Amino acid sequence: MIQPLKDIMVLDFSTLLPGPMATLMLAEAGAEVIKFERPGTGEDARATAPRIEGESIGFAVLNKGKRSVAIDLKSKGAVDALRPLLEKADVLVEQFRPGVMERLGLGYEAVRAINPQIVYCSITGYGQTGPKASVAGHDMNYVGDAGILSLSRGPQDQPTTPFGLVADIGGGTYPAVVNILLALMARQQTNEGTHLDIAMSEGAFAFAYWAHAQGVIAGQDIGSGASRLTGGLARYRLYSASDGRQIAVGALEEKFWQAFCDVIEQPEELRDDWSDPAACSAEVARRLASQPSTYWAPLLAAADCCCSVVKTPAEAAADPHFNARGIFGRKLNISGREVPALPLPIAPAFRTPAGASERAAALGEDNARYGLDSGGAE
Repeated sequence: MIQPLKDIMVLDFSTLLPGPMATLMLAEAGAEVIKFERPGTGEDARATAPRIEGESIGFAVLNKGKRSVAIDLKSKGAVDALRPLLEKADVLVEQFRPGVMERLGLGYEAVRAINPQIVYCSITGYGQTGPKASVAGHDMNYVGDAGILSLSRGPQDQPTTPFGLVADIGGGTYPAVVNILLALMARQQTNEGTHLDIAMSEGAFAFAYWAHAQGVIAGQDIGSGASRLTGGLARYRLYSASDGRQIAVGALEEKFWQAFCDVIEQPEELRDDWSDPAACSAEVARRLASQPSTYWAPLLAAADCCCSVVKTPAEAAADPHFNARGIFGRKLNISGREVPALPLPIAPAFRTPAGASERAAALGEDNARYGLDSGGAE
């Protein structure tokens, strides 16, 4: 087993989701990740529910395998206390609003003066520059500003909240990891680090590449739920079975669409969902609603037509396919209880061994390891 990042030290000043998930991936590939938290309470995620014996499950899932250092970054001497780590570090990840790290004496230029080889990654909603650089926001604001929330927002009287944190993870975590690895490769050639400006709102654009082509380049209006990939065609949308379970119909290609129509016995005159999508969809909905999901599931599986019953998270975790691939085989220890760790998109050959049950470090657990007192800075 190869640990590509086994000699890489990462200083993690991030909180909540985008940065911590990025550094979790780096830790999984062997990096030594040191998480810095405020003394007393730690980062906000430590207080989030649900919990096991008082320990936040969400925090533990995102921070297993990392070191924890409690330090008041505003205290006198904090930067001096961190200097030995800053001199040795390969990567620094921070998630404050633009200007905060500078005020703390830990901005890119200050850190670069100490360590010219540092790969310094800043994750924000709107980037380090521009009119919105200091504007507060969360995932919903970022995908809204990126134009992709408008593509499938549900009915006017009850808009649908996005199910996934596209901007946080897709626009923040993944671009951060990709660019950190690229920067480390570039450093091998130049012997210099760099400042990575990761803007979550910008990273969200790629998730609707077709909307860029249709709405920006072609200049066409895209109504909510009206496009090919957001429910505008009968062959790619959600339907309800008689038991209330959802059927995900993803039969985009004609061969899959015809196979699906054969399963539900859709009349020939109502199979052309391009000419009259409303009538076609209404008939598909009527037919699927005539039977429970347990009736449709084996028929759709046998037809192999890109149609399936929507699973709950618990059902997905029990799926024989995912278990056969071992994605829930890695374990996490939370207050003495062993639970499945979060599946991550890191190739098994590059990850830490799956046998050991890892945990999130207690607040300030590693201060002594790095020569810092229990209260933060010496």
